Amino acid sequence: MVRNLQTTGRLRPIDLARAHGLSTQAVRNYEEAGILPAAARTPHGYRAYTALHAAALRAFLALLPGHGHRAAASVMRAVNEDAVDEALRLIDESHAQLLDDRRTLLAVEDALRDLEAAVAAPGSGPLPESPPASGPGGTFIGPLAAGLGLRPATLRTWERAGLLRPRRDPRTGYRVYDEADVRDARLAHQLRRGGYPLERIAPLLARVRAAGGPDPLQAALRDWHGRLSARGRAMLTGAAELEEYLRERGRDGRQRVGLST
Repeated sequence: MVRNLQTTGRLRPIDLARAHGLSTQAVRNYEEAGILPAAARTPHGYRAYTALHAAALRAFLALLPGHGHRAAASVMRAVNEDAVDEALRLIDESHAQLLDDRRTLLAVEDALRDLEAAVAAPGSGPLPESPPASGPGGTFIGPLAAGLGLRPATLRTWERAGLLRPRRDPRTGYRVYDEADVRDARLAHQLRRGGYPLERIAPLLARVRAAGGPDPLQAALRDWHGRLSARGRAMLTGAAELEEYLRERGRDGRQRVGLST
């Protein structure tokens, strides 16, 4: 690819595609989506890419791991439309989300400490800040959902997925959540906020209940720490490639001005 660029100044779609393990259709799709700037055309109608397009593709692919496809594509479109401030705002949003996820992780770790305390001292009373009891031996679905800031339908969904196991009041048939159910609901809520799907939360809580200890959850938290760190480092890599693309756009613009004069 480098030799092609040095000798002709032009790159074919296949040159960009091969350099990154993509298909030529993917490269064309990126251009049509505004992720790459519009390419010039040869007299025969073929696309002619340049170093600018190569830098754009590198920037986009570097942004993906840290920001996700939707945000990375929006950033690139903003840059290509000369709306750099909007692109930077979108990047700030991703960093704010990462910070929020880190705070959520801390909240989950707090919940784990609550779990450990409950296991160490069973029958010592309700967990801190748990919803007040509203029925014999526990709380009903409405107060529990309100205490967690959720809809009752969400708790019913979690029950169907195996996260919660409330008993039924024999007189009314209403769900009754005891202290352990409240604990599990709080942990599930925090893990959901941290991005864990229901199918991963259910076996974790089941193993915690069966083993009587938090080891499975501790392993999940270690994995979560690793994923957040990986996202943070990926954002650094993406920022470096985006900065290089901005520099390339500046050089390209100066060259165009020189040609026009």
